[in-house]
Amino acid sequence: MSQPLYAARPSVWRMHPFGTLFNWLLVLAGAYIAVTGSIPYVSALLADTPLPAWADLRYVGYLLIAWGLLQLLGWWISALFDHLEITAHELVWTHGFLNKQYTETNMASVRTVRVRQSLLQRLLNAGDLVIYTTGDEPELTIKGLPRPGEIRVLIKQQSGGE
Repeated sequence: MSQPLYAARPSVWRMHPFGTLFNWLLVLAGAYIAVTGSIPYVSALLADTPLPAWADLRYVGYLLIAWGLLQLLGWWISALFDHLEITAHELVWTHGFLNKQYTETNMASVRTVRVRQSLLQRLLNAGDLVIYTTGDEPELTIKGLPRPGEIRVLIKQQSGGE
């Protein structure tokens, strides 16, 4: 196999920008609740209500921390096992953890490379790469790659398109 010209993994932050921010805020809120044992504005409403001994608000904090971290960990592991590698003669996309899927595309057969970016993806310099070989259906769709314009130019150079 020839030397890789480019290797990348999807970015969790670029694939889920609002979800990542939301989960980090959950973790911070959970840490605050776990340390103080109170929920702002809610604890005052619950002050007159007798709660059972096991109903400590710190458990809510622990639950929020666990929920946020598990979601972030799941996204990170998912992105960790996705990998794009471009060599002079082929493009290799590896996807999956337990069920692996390998897609190898010969550079000579690449007909069209399309980059899709939303406004937010453009701001984060990320995007989705869609690669067509023969036919009307895309051969490969990769979401959340960093610097998709550079990847498109590299693929087109290697396939003889530019």
